[in-house]
Amino acid sequence: MSAELSNTKDKLAQDLKIIGADVEDLFKAFASGAADKAAVARERIQDNLQKAKIKLADAEDLVIQSSKQAARATDDFVHESPWTAVGIGAGVGLLIGLLIGRR
Repeated sequence: MSAELSNTKDKLAQDLKIIGADVEDLFKAFASGAADKAAVARERIQDNLQKAKIKLADAEDLVIQSSKQAARATDDFVHESPWTAVGIGAGVGLLIGLLIGRR
């Protein structure tokens, strides 16, 4: 699941870089006064934005799915070993308290 999320994140980052390059092309076309180039660049930006939105939605689904899995695993662990979970919580609380107390 983590590899799939990482892959989606990489693809999304790549799409955002492409969109950035397309926006630069659009600005250059506007600066040079070329309306045809600007229209082509605008269409490319819209297409790439649509692709990025789809990939972002896929990444969101993966994050939600993995979060639900982690919540289920945590719930199962707490139900199977309640005192261990209490001990872990107390230990983490103690460490946080010590770190806050040092400041």
